[in-house]
Amino acid sequence: MGNLSKKQKKMLRRILIAAALLAVLALAGPRLTIPLWPLYLIPYAVIGWDVLWKAIRNIAHGQVFDENFLMALATVGAFFTTEYSEAVFVMLFYQVGELFQDYAVGKSRASIAALMDIRPDTANLEKADGTVEEVDPEDVAVGDIIVVKPGERIPLDGDVVEGTSTLDTAALTGESVPRDAGVGDSVLSGCVNLSGVMKVKVTVGYGESTVAKILALVESSGDAKAKTERFITKFSRIYTPAVCFFALALAIIPSLFDGNWTKWIYTALTFLVISCPCALVISVPLTFFSGIGGAAKKGILLKGATCLET
Repeated sequence: MGNLSKKQKKMLRRILIAAALLAVLALAGPRLTIPLWPLYLIPYAVIGWDVLWKAIRNIAHGQVFDENFLMALATVGAFFTTEYSEAVFVMLFYQVGELFQDYAVGKSRASIAALMDIRPDTANLEKADGTVEEVDPEDVAVGDIIVVKPGERIPLDGDVVEGTSTLDTAALTGESVPRDAGVGDSVLSGCVNLSGVMKVKVTVGYGESTVAKILALVESSGDAKAKTERFITKFSRIYTPAVCFFALALAIIPSLFDGNWTKWIYTALTFLVISCPCALVISVPLTFFSGIGGAAKKGILLKGATCLET
């Protein structure tokens, strides 16, 4: 549990508590003479209260057909057909899947955040009287002279006007061998100064610097949706309402012929759970996001899901 976030640990505890209560009820239930549904409501509430709340909140905002609505409808319906344990089981497995998804996204975000640590927070600006002032890189103008000390990241692109050093460019190029830099050489923001003190004449503003462009690409990488992602989004808008109407027809039409409402309502609810599009809607974007995060972990920048798809 050490690698889980506070939210993920809380969800894991809920899963374990609900699973333990469900196991107790499964073993003791057949020997009890009291109604079982109030007892099964306890693990169901532990594991599913947030799904029910999201479904109600989304309906209030006009967003009816999503995975929360389908899971709420299927599991509440299971209670009405006296399939109490199945209602809890379905919600339990759904939340396990959500936990795995959240964990995968968290790891990818951490990898991307690590790549974004290349942004220096300050720049040592040399003033006209020779003194050095620590300022925000965005406040440095083209033509200004900045001082880069050993161990610091170069905050802005520029040309070396004084001093020599070796630079660690791995964060930008992936090259592990340090590069020598001296007077007249161009240096890029994001590189680490390993040895001597250098004075650098800034050639571009912070917004146009290499490090700023890289961070902008990383931050917007999730917005560049691949063709597959766009198709799945459109598909789910049609698919989800269609599934609900098919389930409604499955519950009503056969029941009108044989009168077995309980059987066909249960079958319709099973159809709802099986047909729930969350596997499609979640897995495709998650795959691309995890790919971008995995690449970031290796120091590779992907401009978006379109590049990964290609």
